[in-house]
Amino acid sequence: MNTTDPKIVLGTMDFGTRVAPDQAFAILDSFVAGGGVWLDTANCYSFWSDPSGIGGASERVIGAWLRARHGARDTVRIATKVRQNPLVPHSWPDSAEGLSARAVHAGVEESLERLGVDRIDLLWAHAEDRTVPLEETVGAFGELVTKGVVLRVGAANHAAWRVERARSSAREQGVEPWTALQLRHSLVQPRPLTPVAESGHRMLAAEDLDLARSAGLSVWAYSSLMWGSYVRADKPLPETYDHPGTARVLAVLEEVAVELAASPNQVVLAWLMEQGIDPIVGASRVEQIEQALAASRVRLSDEHLARFAEAR
Repeated sequence: MNTTDPKIVLGTMDFGTRVAPDQAFAILDSFVAGGGVWLDTANCYSFWSDPSGIGGASERVIGAWLRARHGARDTVRIATKVRQNPLVPHSWPDSAEGLSARAVHAGVEESLERLGVDRIDLLWAHAEDRTVPLEETVGAFGELVTKGVVLRVGAANHAAWRVERARSSAREQGVEPWTALQLRHSLVQPRPLTPVAESGHRMLAAEDLDLARSAGLSVWAYSSLMWGSYVRADKPLPETYDHPGTARVLAVLEEVAVELAASPNQVVLAWLMEQGIDPIVGASRVEQIEQALAASRVRLSDEHLARFAEAR
């Protein structure tokens, strides 16, 4: 896996829809003040919450914040995604953009305009598109890097074998390969072989970590805090997480949080970073991102990690 120390990534999915722009500005300010660097967005965020029925709100809010904060572009790195934005309002997945070369280039051009920037630090392929030859998608991503419009490329919600095939194709084409993975992962796990309810989510598997470690890839995890379920009684874990392993893990989590005088969320984030994973954390209030950033100061011992491993 990537040798750089894992860091908290700010997830901005709800900016401009469920999180008002002024509150998003405050969260972004707090994130940067606390040493945060990476912002994670997507061109489709959040079409399901936007009356327009299409994405772009999150990128527009980030763009407005960058214009309002002199020098902010030099202190943050921006990751965005193509694939999934409805091309026809309120028509998803029927009109979801794909990963053809034309779609990738068009999507990036529109993202750059909304963000008000001349480059994207990390461009993700948001989900697979098996209607398009993988070589075409890889070539399009590589061309954007060659042009300097994108600095780095990665794959979100892709099978490990597809990522490795894409990396092989990049080598054959002489273009930049995918060097980052983004998948869903947290301390608790759903029952084996049970699909999660959220359409399009792909769970981090052992083979993904194996690939990342052997090839030096970064790994980002979304839904890392399970939408608040670790700390909020009014947000129970989804039914597919109802199994004995979850009960064991939550018991250990409670014990470790008390021992370290940390919140359960902070322990979960520290555990992910101990695995070499960058957790993506969404926030609707400033104090949430402040608490998440403080997880970098939580130190889990080998004994703590062993207890979690046994419980899982």
